[in-house]
Amino acid sequence: MRIVILFAILLSALFADEHKYSNKKQGVAPVNNQLYINECAACHFAYQPGLLPGNSWEKMMGNLENHFGVDATLLDEEFKAISKYLNENSAEKAMEYKRSKKIARSMRNDGTIIAVSKTPYFIKKHREILSKYINQKEVKGLFNCTACHTTAQKGIYSQRDIIIPNYGRWDD
Repeated sequence: MRIVILFAILLSALFADEHKYSNKKQGVAPVNNQLYINECAACHFAYQPGLLPGNSWEKMMGNLENHFGVDATLLDEEFKAISKYLNENSAEKAMEYKRSKKIARSMRNDGTIIAVSKTPYFIKKHREILSKYINQKEVKGLFNCTACHTTAQKGIYSQRDIIIPNYGRWDD
């Protein structure tokens, strides 16, 4: 009888894990903060908070006077609100999303990487793309997610939605 009960418990655990896995969300959580969109997407793509861990966002926000060569300082109230949004939705806090989980697991825990395109996961996923496609005028660099990821605005970075300008559909 004990063996039957133990077997039933093991089966339940197995199916519970499968069910949990099947509910895994693809990509990263889409941006849903209007202040963040207004302030950050006015200059560049509104990178989803789940694309970096919290310590990386914290470091980035701590140096807005030199934000990739541009002064992007904010009013104190906006700074606090956007910092809170980024921290509460950072990669390690959005582990139900497939890509956020992979990004968080690929990072060192020191927050030294503040560019999405410098994360180990990102580098691994883009390593086979020839530089001529990355550096062409239609793309300009790996920072320009929407140049190739047709569903990046939704937080979906699946392979089937990649169309590289002057190359076509990416088929890894």
